[in-house]
Amino acid sequence: MKRILTLVVALVLVLSLAACGSSSATTTAAATNAETTAGTTASATGEKLTIWAWDPNFNIAIMNEAKSRYAAINPNVSIEVVDMAKADVEQKLLINLSSGTSEGLPDIVLIEDYNAQKYLAAYPDSFADLTGKLNFNDFAPYKVQALSYNGKTYGVPFDSGVAGTYYRKDILEQAGFTAKDLENITWDRFIEIGEQVKAKTGVAMCAYDPTDGGLIRVMLQSAGAWYFDQDGKPYLEGNAAMQKAIETYAKLINSPATMKTSGWAEWVGAINSGSAASISTGVWITGSVKAAPDQSGNWALAPIPRLDMPGAVNASNLGGSSWYVLEASKAKDTAIDFLSQIYAKDVDFYQKILVDQGAVGSFIPSQSGPAYATEDPFFGGQKVFEEFSNYMKKIPSIDFGSYTYEADAAIAAILPAVYEGKDAGEALKEAQVQLETSIQ
Repeated sequence: MKRILTLVVALVLVLSLAACGSSSATTTAAATNAETTAGTTASATGEKLTIWAWDPNFNIAIMNEAKSRYAAINPNVSIEVVDMAKADVEQKLLINLSSGTSEGLPDIVLIEDYNAQKYLAAYPDSFADLTGKLNFNDFAPYKVQALSYNGKTYGVPFDSGVAGTYYRKDILEQAGFTAKDLENITWDRFIEIGEQVKAKTGVAMCAYDPTDGGLIRVMLQSAGAWYFDQDGKPYLEGNAAMQKAIETYAKLINSPATMKTSGWAEWVGAINSGSAASISTGVWITGSVKAAPDQSGNWALAPIPRLDMPGAVNASNLGGSSWYVLEASKAKDTAIDFLSQIYAKDVDFYQKILVDQGAVGSFIPSQSGPAYATEDPFFGGQKVFEEFSNYMKKIPSIDFGSYTYEADAAIAAILPAVYEGKDAGEALKEAQVQLETSIQ
């Protein structure tokens, strides 16, 4: 009953989100439509794959590149890549799975890693078991963990949200700091450095939205912890890493080192305008950091700080998605072959999507390719993607559980009180109750 109620609530949320997003279920461009039409003849003697994803400039563009590459291997397979808003993908998938009908489902669908366990726990028989179909040792272990359930592996790992600290080396140098000062440090030390940077240069060390708990996730995973215990039960109260992350984030927000922002535009604008000297988040921010060409040569990359507690490391993740094959697909074997041939074997594919879309894949053999070893003038000649590939190998593997976003909401509700001085342990007791109530 709890699972059914949770899915109903999730469906209501998805439907409300979908009303604000695009309802388009068309392919990304006329070129894609033309290619699909051209493949109709081939599909008469071969098979057709339908793929659902979102973000035309990233996921869709990358999947269309994969489609083109597979055409050279198996020209008799027609592939349609359908672009929808993320909420629409989730809505349509959830409606079909909950109704028990496979009619209208795609052959392959993109699912965000934070949501994967929710789908796998509720509908394990709806996704193809890929255990033994691919060499999962070739992928970053933390990604494989995210798409595994009850000893089986269901998805093909895709992009990584490996995190790093981007910083203005010119501003830090004015304050007397070098690259070594940002290596192997705790968040407490980061705050100390930031307060000196602010005092000596007048520039905030970093910018964060007090209502956004994304950095808390980064802190948690770097300590090998999450919102839930090994049995998938809410674990906010009494969770030492959780309490340390909340206390540390509150300290960061309240520090003069931090510029408070609201929303994405202000957050990114703070670094592009030179108002903030660093940003610690996922690799997907690279394009936004480079959106200020006048700052070229002044930026550098360092590992993220870690929590000051045993077992924490200077490596973590924020975001990322993976590809899943539907068990009911009439072309299931072909869908698996497509993902295997391109996403689990084609090293050159990963070089191209890194250059064209800035996508850091989680396929480890690709990370020794030339694109990863390229020096980036914007970052003073630093091989930033090579650095990210090294960070990725150190990210702790954790079980995200089924209710990451419900836990986020519970944490967001207590943050204002913690900023005002409320004991984090007491606040987490309240968050525990809210989370347990929301998933009953």
